[in-house]
Amino acid sequence: MTPDILITNAYILPEPGRAEAIVHGYIAVYNGRIDSIGPIEELPGRAAVEVIDARGGVVMPGLVNTHCHAAMTLFRGLADDLELVSWLNDHIFPAEAAHVTPEMVYLCSKLAAAEMVLSGTTFVADGYFFEDEAARAFSETGLRAVAAQGIIDFPAPGVPDPKEGVNSIARFLDDWKRRDPLITPAVFAHSPYTCSAKTLREAKELARLHEVPFFIHVAEGPQEHSMIQDIQGDTPVRHLDALGVLDERTVCVHCVWVDEEDIAILARRNAKVSICPQSHMKLASGMAPLADMLDKGVVVGLGTDSAASNNGLDLFREMDICAKVQKVRAMDPVAVQASNVLQMATSSGAEVLGFPEVGSLREGGIADLILIDIDQPHLQPFYGPDLLVYAAGGADVRTVIINGAFVVQDRQVLNVDLEETMAGVRKLAKSLR
Repeated sequence: MTPDILITNAYILPEPGRAEAIVHGYIAVYNGRIDSIGPIEELPGRAAVEVIDARGGVVMPGLVNTHCHAAMTLFRGLADDLELVSWLNDHIFPAEAAHVTPEMVYLCSKLAAAEMVLSGTTFVADGYFFEDEAARAFSETGLRAVAAQGIIDFPAPGVPDPKEGVNSIARFLDDWKRRDPLITPAVFAHSPYTCSAKTLREAKELARLHEVPFFIHVAEGPQEHSMIQDIQGDTPVRHLDALGVLDERTVCVHCVWVDEEDIAILARRNAKVSICPQSHMKLASGMAPLADMLDKGVVVGLGTDSAASNNGLDLFREMDICAKVQKVRAMDPVAVQASNVLQMATSSGAEVLGFPEVGSLREGGIADLILIDIDQPHLQPFYGPDLLVYAAGGADVRTVIINGAFVVQDRQVLNVDLEETMAGVRKLAKSLR
């Protein structure tokens, strides 16, 4: 059997943050999966369709972005330096009402997908409206995605009647359930303050029926915490628990304003968490108690959130910020270590999204991997993988392989006409101004 792709002379991280590195290794890919992996001395003497000499570069699992609103690249830089409630109510919600169309979601998601694969992300969880168009953009780019159709209790793009929200999600799930092996449809309930108890129960029931992930913004800011406390008499997490929507397929996004009891509930229900440190910082939402969640056994992944609140989609930048702000939060330089964050961005992120087959490199596993060029001034000397967290950036990624296929080669994205896509987004931005 001839491998489709053979990478040699690589510093391989089979499972970042856990398994030891293979300092001088090889990896062979066949039919979308890892055929073999190991030290270069054990490389069988066989040819391959395509051979890549990594020249000492790092080969690791592709990064997993557990929370994104890809289409919001259109709003990048539109409303900076605002607190969360004003940012949403006075700027983002009105802009979405006026400018979110199927064309906008498709073009802006295509731009986001290109940005993500170029910076080493191979798997993203996205939630928005007209999510059918986002799924189409991800599919064409070759980006693995959990694409979640949004639901909210007021008129939204594509769903002018909120009563039709659950039905629109049901149609989306049916349309994408088996259309593309790279795309998993899912449910995205915006938040406990924009969705009623009835909506949340019905949306979660639909997710359970289809056995797909259920995403919801939870406890992002102090205003949300106070609002739910006043209306429901409890914290956002305890409110969701009382509704019965927390389980192993629920992904609670943000979880900044959670207390010990909330964390215990998340752990007990095996609910997953996605934190977005740069978005939290930019909107001054606070810092998620990551160390406490990890100590209690909560599985936590890393997300960028949207380009409107970040303003980039580079998970390497996210890893760096995540590790550092957690040290400041605890005033402890070892509170959350680089190895923890590498794990969050790979295998733990895949676990958050319910895909244990990705996020690590092992024989028989799905071939989602990236090659990082460490022959750069800012990455030398290279003592070990911690440097990837504190010094690497998305621009250091040279090659991206998803499901055994090249998506980026020599810093060139293969399945997207970048000039055409950027021109289309710039045209949309003119009308926005």
